[in-house]
Amino acid sequence: MNAPLIWIGIPLILSPFLWLPRRANVTAFLGGIIALFLALLAWFLPIDTPLRISATLSFKLADSFEILGRQIIISPADQPLLTLIYGLAALWFFGSSAAGVARRLVPIGMSIIALLVASLSVQPFLYAALIIQTAILIAIPLLSPPEKKPGRGIIRFLIYQTLAMPFLLFSGWLMAGVESNPGDLELLTQAATLLALGFAFLLAVFPLYTWIPLLMEEASPYAVGFILWLLPSIAFFFALGFLDRYAWLREFDQLPDVLRSAGILMIVTGGIWAAFQRHLGRMMGYATVFNIGFSLLALSLFQDYQLSAFFLFIVPQSLALLIWSLSLSVLTLREGSLLFKSRQGDIYRYPIIVLGLIFAHFSTLGLPLLAGFPPILAAWGGVAEKTLLSAFWVAVGVASLLTGAVRTLAVMVMSPEKENWTLNGSWLQNILIGVGIFFILLFGLFPQLMSPLLTKLPFAFSYLGG
Repeated sequence: MNAPLIWIGIPLILSPFLWLPRRANVTAFLGGIIALFLALLAWFLPIDTPLRISATLSFKLADSFEILGRQIIISPADQPLLTLIYGLAALWFFGSSAAGVARRLVPIGMSIIALLVASLSVQPFLYAALIIQTAILIAIPLLSPPEKKPGRGIIRFLIYQTLAMPFLLFSGWLMAGVESNPGDLELLTQAATLLALGFAFLLAVFPLYTWIPLLMEEASPYAVGFILWLLPSIAFFFALGFLDRYAWLREFDQLPDVLRSAGILMIVTGGIWAAFQRHLGRMMGYATVFNIGFSLLALSLFQDYQLSAFFLFIVPQSLALLIWSLSLSVLTLREGSLLFKSRQGDIYRYPIIVLGLIFAHFSTLGLPLLAGFPPILAAWGGVAEKTLLSAFWVAVGVASLLTGAVRTLAVMVMSPEKENWTLNGSWLQNILIGVGIFFILLFGLFPQLMSPLLTKLPFAFSYLGG
């Protein structure tokens, strides 16, 4: 038995069988249990260490697996990362039935997660780009069912994500030359430029994020939210692998400035566009752009704080995106339209659903006492120490996203006629969103509850982890 077989092979093998249950809630429950079991195994089961079962019997889980002459390696340092990925995936799978997309999201999502974990583990790393592309292709049926004609958002998503692959492959090829000839500045600049372009497409860096708001209009908000959680997260981990592997890249003088500039541009443009939206789905799309910008901003501080500022964002951002997309999916299932003019007075009809949406929005922009506040305050303060002008532009982006949140709240409480309070939505939908609100508040009041996991995550990256 080896680690890649457990955390990559088992999900890939089981994912086709998740199409078999006829009831969506059964599919969601099975997918959530499998992902939760894999998360618990990653936390408790030691890799590459003998485990004594009895006086005469011991067991050792190997860390590598060879396939077609290539190695897939999952080391003990990767286990907190696996716990995080599969633990958050379990939350998405459990909520998929309430969002009405469990029959497609769970089996397809399980396959995508397994492939993306393989992309982080494969050696040589160049094959990771091909595995990521395979995962992106598998995601298309999730976002655009066979009976529905693909829209502009789906097509742009596929084109932009595919364009990232040749840049990553060429940069990897050039990096092999940099290793043998580190003094060649021209080769180094070419490799860094191609790598930056590859990750710009992969992370939807300005102006390459036009597919996000379009996709939020065309597909299920929950399915899009799942992709917007998973792909950027894996892309960031993939980028950290490059930084950890190549000393010349970590020591590149312009790298923190480039990351900071890209992050601020994403925060400002995402926030400003969100402030003027009249569609709740598009607003969440631009808030996701805002999220990616803050992650880039936190990553720009790696030379001062290692990766602690970056990893602080993962759980709050994922939780807010999960609750936000679930709330929008419930409104879509029950009301159809997410336009402002159609959603007036919804707080009287769907109080818990609307509260979930509002709390997620406020947490995303870092309102005090909510889960997003500690990481945003940490990144904002770190940037302010570098340059006050950058901190000012961050404030512009935050204020703009706050404007969008206030407009949303105003629409939800505005009603053309007097309405009585009713509790619509299924018990499952209301309970899941209510639990999500509770955890947004809990992690905001007690952020130290995340420390057992977050303190171990940086050690997956030997040089960056400090």
